[in-house]
Amino acid sequence: MTEQSSPPRVSFDPAEMETGAFYRVLNSVVVPRPIAWVCSRSAEGVHNLAPHSFYTVACVDPPVVQFTSVGRKDSLRNVEDSGEFTISLTPEALFEQVNATATDFPPDQSEAEHTGVTLEPSDRVATMRVAQSPVTLECTLHATLRLGDSTVVFGRVVHVSAWESAVRDGRPRIEELQPLARLGGNEWSTIGEVKEIRRIPYRSWTEDPDIGDRLRGG
Repeated sequence: MTEQSSPPRVSFDPAEMETGAFYRVLNSVVVPRPIAWVCSRSAEGVHNLAPHSFYTVACVDPPVVQFTSVGRKDSLRNVEDSGEFTISLTPEALFEQVNATATDFPPDQSEAEHTGVTLEPSDRVATMRVAQSPVTLECTLHATLRLGDSTVVFGRVVHVSAWESAVRDGRPRIEELQPLARLGGNEWSTIGEVKEIRRIPYRSWTEDPDIGDRLRGG
């Protein structure tokens, strides 16, 4: 194996930095992050809509997704009270509206109403979904996990609905979804160029010894 020296590096030590400063570094490294546009319903019936960029799939069987509430925000309180929520994909066409729903409106006010986002009834849960979003996950609360100043919310996916125009060959297609993603600071991204490549099974490595050479640049 050929040894190569890397370019000069800058060190960031969380033990020596203020929390906010290290948070900005971490957000700039874990990129791009998909956005969970979480709609939740308060005990008074007010629908809260907020983007959460700490979001991913937690389990396949049963299907569970997770998002993180940094601090105790309306989404977390509502989900704990109602036991359900929806996650709508954040489409590029609603860039400004998605950003605006991150505003810290009072709990008795609906971000959707303030930003012109249309909500509509979901199929399986009482919480609404975003009508202008091409895909929505309908979830019931599976569990929460408190970690320091944050709470991870795990949602059991009980239903997925997608625009018919966005589905091809049995699954929603990325070119029709056009999702937004979060980067560091105030930066966002779109999907850009889509690359496609198959995984290499181990048998292929044994049958074609040149695979490794090509990857190593040999």
